[in-house]
Amino acid sequence: MSEPFIADPKLDLSAAAGLATALGERDDEELTVDLSKVKHLGALGLQVFLSAATSANAQGRKILFINASDRVIDQLRVMGMTPEMISGGRQ
Repeated sequence: MSEPFIADPKLDLSAAAGLATALGERDDEELTVDLSKVKHLGALGLQVFLSAATSANAQGRKILFINASDRVIDQLRVMGMTPEMISGGRQ
């Protein structure tokens, strides 16, 4: 199993391009994204995660999101999502 991807503390507009590039460079059969350091997950960060999960699922790979704080869970809830839903991509 490969090392988890540690997400940056702030995932917003300014972080979206870098996050997309970093996730796109990973070709792990099962990528684990550690959200423990994330303090702010904005809509564009969520969109990048959804896109990465959708691409991975289409290729037969998986992305798992772990260690989301209560704060991040609340931010996701406001956007109608959960870490498990993100893993499923756009279905």
